[in-house]
Amino acid sequence: MDLGLRIDVDTYRGTRLGVPNLCALLAEQGIRGTFFFSVGPDNMGRHLWRLLRPAFLIKMLRTRAASLYGWDILLRGTVVPGPIIGRKLGPVIRAAAEAGHEIGFHAWDHHAWQNQAAALEGPQIAALFKRGVDLLTEITGHLPTCSAAPAWRCTDRVLVEKLQFPFVFNSDCRGDSVFQPVVDGRPLAQPQIPTTLPTYDEALGRDGIHAGNYNDFILGQLRPGRLNTLTIHAEAEGIFCQGLFREFLQKAKAAGVRLAPLGQGLQAHPGPLPRGRIVAKTVPGREGWISCQEPVTRGQGLAAAN
Repeated sequence: MDLGLRIDVDTYRGTRLGVPNLCALLAEQGIRGTFFFSVGPDNMGRHLWRLLRPAFLIKMLRTRAASLYGWDILLRGTVVPGPIIGRKLGPVIRAAAEAGHEIGFHAWDHHAWQNQAAALEGPQIAALFKRGVDLLTEITGHLPTCSAAPAWRCTDRVLVEKLQFPFVFNSDCRGDSVFQPVVDGRPLAQPQIPTTLPTYDEALGRDGIHAGNYNDFILGQLRPGRLNTLTIHAEAEGIFCQGLFREFLQKAKAAGVRLAPLGQGLQAHPGPLPRGRIVAKTVPGREGWISCQEPVTRGQGLAAAN
């Protein structure tokens, strides 16, 4: 079985510590993945205000967030000014590209996007993307080949604005197959490769899942002959959970699972892709809405697209 490996890098700490750790570990195993980098200000500590929401507080307690992410992440952008990640840690990002990993754009300001994505208008979206893509291109010397919406929060306006950038694909939602997104009855040129598996912080502490059985749980979710994509985080699997992720790679290899960048998932679909809409839903273990794949039919407005 093939497993697409998506690596989200949300913070300064994740870039500084998690990315080099993951690059070294993946090199040991001869594996390449897709890194999605946040390159603007790290203001993730401002999420602390969300502790006022019961669902978010429960998640923080369930995942032992202070141990998992570190206090410097939890306070970044509050009592400590948020640094511009790409300006401070450009060599780390460049090293991941030079190691042969697929490089994608994640966010300019991850925290702001997570809170404001649904309200952003087209020009605001385009400006944020241009700012981040320009810096990432300056760092690596190449345009990013793909993008992924932070926290899987994407709207139709975002999908349309992304067409201004030469992304080969995007990974903005949760779903079960590679698909061509449809907006207002018309298919867009940039395909979607969704995340199919739950993340560590979503699964931990739910339904009997703990660090000791998490890897077996994830491997048990893989589906032969179907799209399998796993999202890990530089802040988790690259630091606190590095040993757990090393064990996962060893178990996956023993089970005959081949890990690869997300873009290779397109090679398995040489013909026309199924079409789908991106809609807001909720998933167990994650606070708030996320974007999810929803199949469309001709009865939902596709007649005009053909």
